[in-house]
Amino acid sequence: MAVEITKELLEKVALFIENKNDKELAVFFSDMHHADIAEVLDEISFDQSVYIIKLLDSEKTSEVLMDVDDDVREKILKNLSAKEIAEEIDELDSDDAADIIGELPEERQEAVMSQIEDEEHVKEIEELLTYDENSAGGLMAKELVSVNENWNVLKCVKEMRIQAEEVTRVHSIYVVNDNGQLKGRLSLKDLLVASTRTHISEIYIPKVDAVSVNEDAEGVANIMRKYDLEAIPVVDDNDVLLGRITIDDIVDVIKEEADKDYQMAAGLTQDVDSDDSILELTRARLPWLFLGLLGGIGAALIMGGFDEMLKDYKTLFFFTPLIAAMAGNVGVQSSAIIVQGLANDDVKGSVNKRLIKEMLLAALNGMLLAIVLFFFVWLTQGENAFKTALAISISLVLVIIVAGLIGTFIPLFLEKRGIDPAIATGPFITTSNDIFGILIYFWIAKLIIGI
Repeated sequence: MAVEITKELLEKVALFIENKNDKELAVFFSDMHHADIAEVLDEISFDQSVYIIKLLDSEKTSEVLMDVDDDVREKILKNLSAKEIAEEIDELDSDDAADIIGELPEERQEAVMSQIEDEEHVKEIEELLTYDENSAGGLMAKELVSVNENWNVLKCVKEMRIQAEEVTRVHSIYVVNDNGQLKGRLSLKDLLVASTRTHISEIYIPKVDAVSVNEDAEGVANIMRKYDLEAIPVVDDNDVLLGRITIDDIVDVIKEEADKDYQMAAGLTQDVDSDDSILELTRARLPWLFLGLLGGIGAALIMGGFDEMLKDYKTLFFFTPLIAAMAGNVGVQSSAIIVQGLANDDVKGSVNKRLIKEMLLAALNGMLLAIVLFFFVWLTQGENAFKTALAISISLVLVIIVAGLIGTFIPLFLEKRGIDPAIATGPFITTSNDIFGILIYFWIAKLIIGI
């Protein structure tokens, strides 16, 4: 059952620490899930967090360190000795251990690694650190259960018992040949009903989904989502089994990617948090704000070229924000749908078909909105109301169609070029559509009104 982190609970923890009631504090946290403890550490002071980490046993706090906020973990690690960090690392699976080691400065990494007694664990961590953190190799854990296809069932069970002691959860049993190449997977049911003398080669399932060690993290996430997998094996170019990736690692990838896309859609150029410094926040926001400034200047210059028309038809000026807003909104809607489809690998078929569909959709929406706008302008404006209403309405339809096409095409284009298409859902699309929208608006108005 989840624990609600209330003000009273935090005050109770603070009182335990203030009075140095270590025994009561240890009992208090004994039955609490490591994720709830991590939430407590995120809410209390830094000194109190370090006190708790040093008090509780490493078997519990190692998991807590993986769940606390990145900034909190960084500060805690700075205040732990190399030996204390090594004790935490000893309790973690290789992938989590590599993540923590990778966050340390290089000289600190060497000091911590030298304190880890399990030499095999050290080798596994060192191997994982050689892979890109956003690849399958950077995500995988070395802990798994694998059996040789030439073993009989009796030997297989004995070896599995030994291996399972080092694995937190056994999702699958992988079958390899004498060269360590992945051949398939083993059903626990088939293993239980088979004779002890039966060879694994006779009962294993040859079909198994696997990913290359160099596959990017998003690709792994899409494969596991598509085939509804809890774990997936990782192999090298020769199909040698290297490790496995579990669903909890993929959930973290999906969350990080969603956070990044959300920030890019909001016009932030780098990963930032609300607690970051003013300088860091400024660096993240300023580039897109500058783009918006240039867009505004461009729109002002376009309007300046139609100043004569605006003098005689002032109504056009008052509807300029509406046209710009509709262009931006439609562009963001279109791009958001495409970006989401690309992220989920749901965008299929040719680009032309996608653009034609978006054009028809935008035309339908534009005409429905234009009819309402036409009658509003015609009935509320005075002289030249019909021509003005016609110009504004036709402009709206064309602006919406163009915005929809831009919002669809740009993410697809960026994806083809290897650029994150999420960039197209933010100020980039809004600014470009504002400029195109205003240009189309005044150009159509000039054609219809005849000035």
